[in-house]
Amino acid sequence: MENYNTNKYNFKILSAVAKFLNSNFENTVTKDVLSIMESGVLDEYAVQLLIGEGGGLDTYGEDRIDFLNYFPLCVKKRNPLPFTQNPYYKNVSFKSRKHGNAELCYLNYKKYEPFVYDDLTEHLDGVVLPQIGFFDEEFYYPAVKENGRIWMTVTPNEINTMKEPIEKANGKVLALGLGLGYFAYSCIIKSEVSSVTVIEKNPDIIALFKEQIYPFFPKDKQLNIIEADAIEYLKKPTERDFDLVFCDLWHDVLDGIPLKNKIKPFEDNFKKAKFYYWIDKSMKYYE
Repeated sequence: MENYNTNKYNFKILSAVAKFLNSNFENTVTKDVLSIMESGVLDEYAVQLLIGEGGGLDTYGEDRIDFLNYFPLCVKKRNPLPFTQNPYYKNVSFKSRKHGNAELCYLNYKKYEPFVYDDLTEHLDGVVLPQIGFFDEEFYYPAVKENGRIWMTVTPNEINTMKEPIEKANGKVLALGLGLGYFAYSCIIKSEVSSVTVIEKNPDIIALFKEQIYPFFPKDKQLNIIEADAIEYLKKPTERDFDLVFCDLWHDVLDGIPLKNKIKPFEDNFKKAKFYYWIDKSMKYYE
């Protein structure tokens, strides 16, 4: 990711954080933070310093002002309880399994390990800030790997960035992309939601979901899973009787933007549905 410095957006801090998060920091992060804390600073400042220096900022020189002004706003210690007490975390548990090219498993954040916590936010002065969190204890989360690559997770980031469409969900809901079923589960347990339909093209993901996760879903409402490519499904001209559509077919911002642009023209086929796109708030800074 390159640095941007325009009148509207300044990506200096974002670029430094991205550089650090894309490095191989996981194996030593706990030891590194504890080492910095030996100088007498708190864990939050130690993590901020580790990210800043690891991302190429001169935190005691020319970048000192930016570091002191912005890092406390974007790198924070978080409370794990709102996530461990989330209904999905409390009620859904599974065994690690493989099916075809997909693997259902648990991964973890190490103590003090920074991770993307929420969508990008824009400061009043126009600086775009990543939202980074860390816990002061180990934190386990569910994940799916495809061909060995982490593809789907239910982390604090997913929980935070899906909050709005879940809160707005009502009536008949359509989800493009199954993942680990977090969105579908969070909608189907709502009294305002009557049914959830999910479009998923990977039969291995569907098989793992039906075997390991679907047994924890309430059975008093209809969950429909359609094995199909989401774009091909949307091409059918029939008007869709849904009240809300949630699109989550991408891994990150960069592959999300072209897929979102492919989906947008089909919104007219849904006369009453409100469309939501995962990490849309972050994607707008790259469009």
